[in-house]
Amino acid sequence: MRIPELLMPVGSPSVLPVALRYGADAVYLGSDALSLRAKAENFTEEALFEAVRYTHSLGKKLYLAVNIFAHEGDLDDARTLFRQISQADDRPDAFIISDFGLFRLARELCPSVPVHISTQTNSTNSETFRFWYEQGVRRVVCARELSLVELKALKQHIPADMETEVFVHGSMCMSYSGRCLISNFLNGRDANRGLCTQPCRWKYYLCEETRPGEYMPVEESARGTYLYNSRDLCMISYLPELLEAGVSSLKVEGRMKNELYVATIARAYRRALDALAESEAAYRKLLPWCEEEVLKVTTRDYCTGFYFGQPGPGSQNFASSAYRQDYRFLGVVRQDAGGPYILQKNKFSAGDPVQAIRPDGSDLTFSVKSFLSETGERQLSCPHPGQKLYLETEAELRENDVLREKNP
Repeated sequence: MRIPELLMPVGSPSVLPVALRYGADAVYLGSDALSLRAKAENFTEEALFEAVRYTHSLGKKLYLAVNIFAHEGDLDDARTLFRQISQADDRPDAFIISDFGLFRLARELCPSVPVHISTQTNSTNSETFRFWYEQGVRRVVCARELSLVELKALKQHIPADMETEVFVHGSMCMSYSGRCLISNFLNGRDANRGLCTQPCRWKYYLCEETRPGEYMPVEESARGTYLYNSRDLCMISYLPELLEAGVSSLKVEGRMKNELYVATIARAYRRALDALAESEAAYRKLLPWCEEEVLKVTTRDYCTGFYFGQPGPGSQNFASSAYRQDYRFLGVVRQDAGGPYILQKNKFSAGDPVQAIRPDGSDLTFSVKSFLSETGERQLSCPHPGQKLYLETEAELRENDVLREKNP
């Protein structure tokens, strides 16, 4: 059984080692410019090339998202980026591109780096795939609107070495193939240039033109309705069906997500895929653990998107745009001469039951006796995010342990 690539998002340099060590075969990230996640920390030129070197040192792949719809003023930045990469010793394994102009510049200025066609080009049929194949492309990220039946049929009508990449987990955009105008219209923040403010998650009412100030709920509810608010995608329970459809890469959304999210989701899918490589029976045995794990991150309720046909009402959450957050992220364990420490992310206290999750599943539940600040001050709680704290504990913590605590 050919197991597809697990492709994880990386929104900042600190997330990269977590994604790679917790199970990703490949990662995708954005540069400071030309990325659809402009509000992510992203990567400077120096950090980008360091990320490529680090990823390749682990025998894994890195794809660079250059996936905005470029305006004229963006083209000089694109030319500079492609030229820099063409002259570098360590290059990304592919660009992810949606804009035809950026595609042309990439092929002209940096022909040694392959191009993967972004989901935002809305590729939904085999003739579109064949068109891209004739342009030298060997991977297309499928439109999210395709079903498993369509993916399987499409695969039978494209060249054997043409790869299909599909999203399997994460937030769903309410607009067709993610090409949304609402943020730009309401806020002047262009989603197609990486600045989406997620107005699809807001509460809306109906107001009649001649009755300003009189707001009527769109549904008969005192709280209004979140009429655009999609649930999140989760396909971990349907990996055999995805393999049967012949997909080459399983992509997780989330370049705005933290280390806990990336570690948890990467590990769950990695272990599920490894079990499936052994046998479907092994996968089915592990699946309850996987399904439980993917709920231990900040997420909306899950659905299966378009994979089993047109989504019904169960794919929308009309009552609220709130996340479920059963666990909170505390930090990633690092080591120096002073011992194990974290850059603390959320408040927790000495004596709290803390869980350290690990790539191999040998998770550890422990408590901290006290915390030492960089100045040597001993604390029994850590209320200030971002503080460097040494953990006084009897537990044997490891570098890159990701710490979480169950919310009360």
